[in-house]
Amino acid sequence: MDPSKVLNPLSHSGNSTLSLSCIWVVSAFRGLILAGSGPTRGPLLSYRFGAPAGRQFSSGGAYPNIPLSSPLPGVPKPVFATVDGQEKFETKVTTLDNGLRVASQNKFGQFCTVGILINSGSRYEAKYLSGIAHFLEKLAFSSTDRFASKDEILLTLEKHGGICDCQTSRDTTMYAVSANSKGLDTVVGLLADVVLHPRLTDEELEMTRMAVQFELEDLNMRPDPEPLLTEMIHQAAYRENTVGLQRLCPAENVAKMDRAELHAYLRNYYTPDRMVLAAVGVEHQHLVECARKHLLGSRPAWGSDGAVQVDRSVAQYTGGIVKLERDMSNVSLGPAPFPELTHVMIGLESCSFLEADFIPFAVLNMMMGGGGSFSAGGPGKGMFTRLYLNVLNRHHWMYNATSYHHSYEDTGLLCIHASADPRQVREMVEIVTREFVLMAGAVDVVELARAKTQLTSMLMMNLEARPVVFEDVGRQVLATRSRKLPHELCALIREYRPGPAGLG
Repeated sequence: MDPSKVLNPLSHSGNSTLSLSCIWVVSAFRGLILAGSGPTRGPLLSYRFGAPAGRQFSSGGAYPNIPLSSPLPGVPKPVFATVDGQEKFETKVTTLDNGLRVASQNKFGQFCTVGILINSGSRYEAKYLSGIAHFLEKLAFSSTDRFASKDEILLTLEKHGGICDCQTSRDTTMYAVSANSKGLDTVVGLLADVVLHPRLTDEELEMTRMAVQFELEDLNMRPDPEPLLTEMIHQAAYRENTVGLQRLCPAENVAKMDRAELHAYLRNYYTPDRMVLAAVGVEHQHLVECARKHLLGSRPAWGSDGAVQVDRSVAQYTGGIVKLERDMSNVSLGPAPFPELTHVMIGLESCSFLEADFIPFAVLNMMMGGGGSFSAGGPGKGMFTRLYLNVLNRHHWMYNATSYHHSYEDTGLLCIHASADPRQVREMVEIVTREFVLMAGAVDVVELARAKTQLTSMLMMNLEARPVVFEDVGRQVLATRSRKLPHELCALIREYRPGPAGLG
């Protein structure tokens, strides 16, 4: 055979696959000859194509054929970590002299999430202008005694790779920062200044009024009605008391917010005994030292004179109906018009997160599940939940059926959100109501096990994120002065067994 034809397969006029195969064969043969050239060619070739007699080699290795379950000869025995030798990852809590609680959870990594959680929110606004907590949320991280502007705060955080955020709910206000752990002292000092020493200048108040007004307009233009329905069902269930008070600032109150009104609210609810400094990814003792340095003995901008008056009202479930008619003709996600739908949310009172029935209600909520009619996924996403099997799969005209569970320190609310064509509202309400009635019936063993598994999976998956762990630590310590660890919650879920009458 002419060697030039073999070594130049691209000149072959036949099949291209054959040419490529020739390249691979020739390349491998060349490497073998080069590696075996010289005086050692013979032994090397025998090693490549077959081991010498009397020796056995495992595939690709230099050790004899040894099972993977057996230790290798001559290799030091590895030392594995044991449960007793590991650091216990319990949440550490320390209470300072002024009543402020400091809570931390260890977590590996260079970054940490630190924040101050305050027992304040819309449920405490009965004696104030409705929407103060929402207004303060938009006003957060503005100028303080130490920082001349919000830009200066952000530049300080950027030096440590940090970001900041403020969120309010019906019973909690949360100021949080995620940054490099080396800047912990700077971050705690910044948080203390933002919470206790805001300037509340006229310019900042005006900018906040514009931000709140924009958010209200945006909420009314959203195709997704769930946030608005959540507000409405709370107003219907707890009419004009505690968690039934409006969380969002009403449009008529935006212009009325001033420094005096805000200071009156802050004086009563931004006190150390109603605060928790929580952190994830820091050393606890260092966090306590930073808290003593920046939060102990610091006089707030609104003063600390006079008796503190706190609303300690207990939530009173009243029940009721709240309706809202809206024109959605100008709302669309694309060129096609948005379908004309009626959205209904029906709910019943459940329990607080302090009661033993909290876990059964969480399992029940997961068992109901639900979603949109175009949601894709398998069993892990909830395709075998009751609202999918009994509602969405049987009634093609239903656009949505989703279960929600809201829980507070003194009450709770289990509700179902459903959407359909306005001409079928009556039938939709009957179907959703029937699902509430069936909750008291028998529970299939398979669907119970599936709901418990999905609840455990969702809990653990969410707690993989550092900000979620931070919020979990802060909220639990704020409400109960301690924290149930994830494995304790998983054990409660796993051990739950329904009674003879069904869930409960």
